[in-house]
Amino acid sequence: MKAPHQESVLSRAARILEAFSQDEPVLTVSQIARRTGLHVATASRLVGELVAHGFLGRDDDRRVRIGVRLWELAVRASPALSLREAAMPFMEGVHDVVGHHVQLGVLDGDEVLFLERLSVPNAVINYTRIAGRLPLYASSSGLVLLAHGPADLKERLLAGSLTAYTPATPATHTRLRAVLAEVRRQGYAYCPGYVHEEALGVAAPVRGAQGEVVAALSVIVPDEPGAQAVVPVVGTAARGLSRALGAPTSTGSSPLAQ
Repeated sequence: MKAPHQESVLSRAARILEAFSQDEPVLTVSQIARRTGLHVATASRLVGELVAHGFLGRDDDRRVRIGVRLWELAVRASPALSLREAAMPFMEGVHDVVGHHVQLGVLDGDEVLFLERLSVPNAVINYTRIAGRLPLYASSSGLVLLAHGPADLKERLLAGSLTAYTPATPATHTRLRAVLAEVRRQGYAYCPGYVHEEALGVAAPVRGAQGEVVAALSVIVPDEPGAQAVVPVVGTAARGLSRALGAPTSTGSSPLAQ
């Protein structure tokens, strides 16, 4: 790792952009300096340059937020945008049936990143947000992506410590291995109370043109009797989206269709 005085301007700018979160989308320059470890004068100068380019913006109180220009560049040619656009008709169809949360997640590092989410007022509790993240081992989308992900990713997670959100979370290595094997065997993840005791997550794999798993389509519904009925709904939509993405028909079949 470079010493602070050797760090490139681009690396410092990246740290400034990463200082913002969904919970704190607006920061002062002093807060940015503390979070990035930059001197206040350095942070102020770089923030000014980022504002000049439209990557950051200022409000009337001189506080700083992510700029519209950065969003524009991010979505202009993003593969995630085309995946989201292809998924929306299928997500809307599922949402009409389940009436709670419908989500599209992709693998990003050791987490699932949610590209889109449909919901309604008074739906069951759900910690997911658009551009939000959850651990792979705790969420239905994450378990689908982990089950079909690289072997080194599985082993890395299994070698580390796992936090239990509820008593049902597969937070031991033995339990997680068993859950991943079940996801691969049955073709979907069924996760009652894994993140919140009142919520049930169901997710199915979305495949790309080479048959590879590129995303997970999931629903979050109340964990109550009869919830199993959403499984074929999710599976049908995931297979339809996979076909829309050009997936071979043979890889689109799963026990969900039974």
